[in-house]
Amino acid sequence: QVQLVESGGGLVQAGGSLRLSCAASGRTFSSYAMGWYRQAPGKERVFVAHINRSGSTTYYADSVKGRFTISRDNAENTVYLQMNSLKPEDTAVYYCAASPRGVIYAYDYWGQGTQVTVSS
Repeated sequence: QVQLVESGGGLVQAGGSLRLSCAASGRTFSSYAMGWYRQAPGKERVFVAHINRSGSTTYYADSVKGRFTISRDNAENTVYLQMNSLKPEDTAVYYCAASPRGVIYAYDYWGQGTQVTVSS
């Protein structure tokens, strides 16, 4: 089992940048594929980005492609989401998730979320 703690959220103006971090407990972080999701007020939680166990392969939702970058540091048990050119529609609670099966969209463990607010 793994515990996930997100950080780095906050208030930023449109066009600005933020970097989210997700720290994982345990010694088997490299055995999990990782993902980021987000949930805007009154909306469902949606996929944002995914990274495989080694960090060699990434996937992105079309809405963030070219603006967001997911990365990981297995030595530090941390996954990151670099968010550039932020838009008001990026406002949401952002969650990281872990997939022990290493499969995109199949995440068994979730963090508590971190709020990102983008002002226009």
